[in-house]
Amino acid sequence: QVQLVESGGGLVQAGGSLRLSCAASGRTFSRTAMGWFRQAPGKEREFVVFITWSGGTTYYADSVKGRFTISRDNAKNTVYLQMNSLKPEDTAVYYCAATSGLVTSRAYEYDYWGQGTQVTVSS
Repeated sequence: QVQLVESGGGLVQAGGSLRLSCAASGRTFSRTAMGWFRQAPGKEREFVVFITWSGGTTYYADSVKGRFTISRDNAKNTVYLQMNSLKPEDTAVYYCAATSGLVTSRAYEYDYWGQGTQVTVSS
């Protein structure tokens, strides 16, 4: 089992920045690939980014590429999402997720999910 708790969401103006954190506990976090997803009202959950257990490989959705950066600190069992140049269309609940399998952009392949943190970007 892996328990995930997101934090760092909030209200920010367009062009601003936020840093989300996802604290993990439970099984061996350092061997777990992690992803961030988001869900806007009335829309399906969408992939944002993933990172391999080593941190050596990351993959971003085109919509956030160049603006968002994922990182992880295995010593702290935490994964981060630095979000810069935020746009109103980034408004959503952001979820971190963990998979015991291969890293993937498909939500259904993630085994564990956090409760989500709200990010609201005003224009």
